Amino acid sequence: MEAIQWIATNIFGVPAILLGFIVLLGLLLQKKSASQTISGTFKAMIGFLIINAGAGVIVGALTVFEPMWKEVFGLETSSFANFLGQEEFSAKYGSAVTLSMFIGFVINVLLARFTKFKYIYLTGHMMFWTTMIFAGIIIDAVGDLSFGKLVFFLSVFMGLYWTFQPAIVQPFMRKVTGNDNIALGHTSAVVAVLAALAGKFLGNKENDSEKIKLPKGLEFLRDSNVITALTMGILFFVGAVILMTKGTPGAEELIAKSGDQNFIIYSIIQSLTFAGGIAVVLLGVKMFIGEIVPAFNGIATKLVPGAKPALDCPVVFTFAPNAVILGFLGAFGGALIWLVILGNTVAYVFVPTMIVLFFHGSTAGVFGNATGGVRGAVIGGFITATIVSWGQYLTVKFLLSSTIPDTAMWAADSDMFVLGPIVKFIAQLLF
Repeated sequence: MEAIQWIATNIFGVPAILLGFIVLLGLLLQKKSASQTISGTFKAMIGFLIINAGAGVIVGALTVFEPMWKEVFGLETSSFANFLGQEEFSAKYGSAVTLSMFIGFVINVLLARFTKFKYIYLTGHMMFWTTMIFAGIIIDAVGDLSFGKLVFFLSVFMGLYWTFQPAIVQPFMRKVTGNDNIALGHTSAVVAVLAALAGKFLGNKENDSEKIKLPKGLEFLRDSNVITALTMGILFFVGAVILMTKGTPGAEELIAKSGDQNFIIYSIIQSLTFAGGIAVVLLGVKMFIGEIVPAFNGIATKLVPGAKPALDCPVVFTFAPNAVILGFLGAFGGALIWLVILGNTVAYVFVPTMIVLFFHGSTAGVFGNATGGVRGAVIGGFITATIVSWGQYLTVKFLLSSTIPDTAMWAADSDMFVLGPIVKFIAQLLF
């Protein structure tokens, strides 16, 4: 029993170690060389740990952004208190998340093998974050659940989601790609479908976005890191200027945080720090996903020959590059509108995460363009902003308030916001 307890605590209880073992197993099954196996295993573990480091940097910047805009809107400041937070949640439940992700993938492979839904979900970073967010929702809903129950529920739910999500989007995916070779495996599925439907009824298919010649000066809009730094920089700058002219006690208290440094410069540095934190998280994700996806793919191809790979959303970007930019612009414009509306109605400061708005808005733009041209692309982007802004508010306030609301502000996506209430309802029903 002592040996079992030690293994449970030091292997299954340490997410990075458990992830390393899963990657090691996948690489061994594929008979990779000793060099590839050792390199892949260690890079996966290091990548996972980098994610937590980046999360800490992001939260540090948000502790300035949220109070700043609460003061701008005249709201009560009660930010970042009385919840676990990403780092502590990962330490406590990360192993359950990692194991659920692996078992859920196995369920996806088995369903693809024995049913007509021949889709293998291979967008590893979305597999990880979706499982993490849903774990947070379950724990928030029912309290401290046992390891076994949490893993069982998450594994089954994720396995079903990863199998049926690509299947639902595929009819519209065929309109985008013109063939049936690949599928969309991404948490932007709900906005992709809604954009395609909205484009069909509200757009004009004949006015295709690819007939437009965009100036080269807008090419920077294709770099998500630059977009994040630029847009958050603008929001931090505007918030800082308003606070410096407001003169309220709350504003003076926030300005004092900058010390001898000018508050506007301090705020801009915080925006760049936020963008840097996102870049660090993406680096960590890239490292561990770069190892776990080939391991998963190797297992899947042996068990389900001929299955369609469900891939990350950028696979559709090349089919309509102009729609990518139009979708993002629609999402960005919508985000600014909802930032003001949410702040003045439900007293919530929406954090317009540019990574989410870029990838989801751009995906919605491509799908909206496929059925409704330019108008469909822009509407798709606005739909994305609507779901992300209101979804973030509802998730932070009502679904993750005691666990990881901080993570919902920068790592939760469209499908998570839509499926979150369903996960909570089923969890309460079962547990």
